[in-house]
Amino acid sequence: MLRFRTLSRVAVLAAAVLGLTACAAGDAPSTTQTPTGPASPTATPSPTETADAVDQMSLEQKVAQLFMVGTPVEAVNDTTLAAVKDDGVGGLFLHGRSSAGVDATADLVTQFTDAASSALPLWVATDQEGGTVQVLSGPGFDDMPSAVEQGQMDAADLRSAAATWGDQLARAGITMNLGPVADIVPSGSAATNPPIGKLNRQYGGDAESVAAGAGAFADGMRDAGVMPTLKHFPGLGYVTGNTDFRSGVTDDVVTADGPDVELYRTLLGEGPAVVMMSTAIYANIDTKVPAAFSSTVISLLRDDLGFEGVVTTDDLSAASQVKAWTPAERATTAIDAGVDLLLVSSDPSVYPEMRDAVIERAKSDPEFEKKVDAAAHRIAEAKAG
Repeated sequence: MLRFRTLSRVAVLAAAVLGLTACAAGDAPSTTQTPTGPASPTATPSPTETADAVDQMSLEQKVAQLFMVGTPVEAVNDTTLAAVKDDGVGGLFLHGRSSAGVDATADLVTQFTDAASSALPLWVATDQEGGTVQVLSGPGFDDMPSAVEQGQMDAADLRSAAATWGDQLARAGITMNLGPVADIVPSGSAATNPPIGKLNRQYGGDAESVAAGAGAFADGMRDAGVMPTLKHFPGLGYVTGNTDFRSGVTDDVVTADGPDVELYRTLLGEGPAVVMMSTAIYANIDTKVPAAFSSTVISLLRDDLGFEGVVTTDDLSAASQVKAWTPAERATTAIDAGVDLLLVSSDPSVYPEMRDAVIERAKSDPEFEKKVDAAAHRIAEAKAG
């Protein structure tokens, strides 16, 4: 069970059911996102109320929920602030590195949450895995060990430690962690795997050890009221190039019925989570496009594994792997393939083009509009806890 932060999000969503019509007409809500005290159990909306909240949104408001836009962790990006304030985007991502500590991070986050105009809560996310991938440090944040080191801990101890790290994130205003990594990097191959193995981001060299470590970390985040994100589906542990900096990165190991996909069956059965799609190409599944653009790969999650939650992308704003597509094409292709949440983290300047493309496509394509609507509903349900 998620604790008080989830209850707070539920309270806001319940209020949205009563007040969203006015927002749809162009009036910003008169209250801030964070309630003054814990929500009572009676505030929990029913599934029907959750659906009604989204059904009352305009197309533009639904589309806005499908974006998570980045800002430097020590600054306010004007494009991102405008997206939160004027459009009501669904998520904010803090990128970069900061040693300023919990209080300074909370002050930065508050500038966005105070400006938020959507009736639904703003997801606030970052990458807080540990080791070389820890965005937030300084007073109030522990120095987290790498996933390799975490994987050597007893599962109960790792869950307890992750709950502590999650509490630190929650105090800074973070509601989603883009972790843990659920990629298998076979023993002895880390040096040839730039995005994961070289950075010690893996929990082990086989499905069992990865499921145990990633599962304990995700449980700890949930204990703290922070939504975990399992990544990078269907597996990024064998590639020899980093999709952030190289194009044409292709995996020729992962299969639709192999251990890299199957371990998600275990992890997704343990509690709420978002799943992040890789942007590598998978030669044994779909040779044409990156996983984040592939309905074939995403169907493994939806149909084979039965995942009904939120599917997000890796960064679509600046990664070399997706540069062959225009920003507009990246956004519409991902949603058309079945993605719910588009991560625009490193270069928020491309967000307006992406947003406009999704809106225009939805206006002209009824089937695409249905996909936008379904994604907005899944995001709202996840935010309600």
